[in-house]
Amino acid sequence: MEIEIFDKKENKLFDRTEVRFYCLYEGEATPKILDVKSKLVALLDTKKDLIVVDNLQPHYGEPKAEGYAKVYGRVESLEDVEKPSVIAKNKEEEAPADEEDEAEE
Repeated sequence: MEIEIFDKKENKLFDRTEVRFYCLYEGEATPKILDVKSKLVALLDTKKDLIVVDNLQPHYGEPKAEGYAKVYGRVESLEDVEKPSVIAKNKEEEAPADEEDEAEE
């Protein structure tokens, strides 16, 4: 999977950078939002808890999807602006190791 950024805008009012990108995935299934988020974190040199992938729209008949992501300056800004549903879909699931620790006690 490759990511190609084609638009990047600074939005000082919301303390974020808005990024539009193409996700190219030749011979693969449409990538999951969390996979795209991990790639964007490395590409934009930011932290995982400061970025939100808003949407990822596949192009019909092409191994290509257009996406929109927001990179916030602070976690507080992200929590103030984003809906809980958007934050939830961008959060990685907790490791089941916590449940095993509780069962042993």
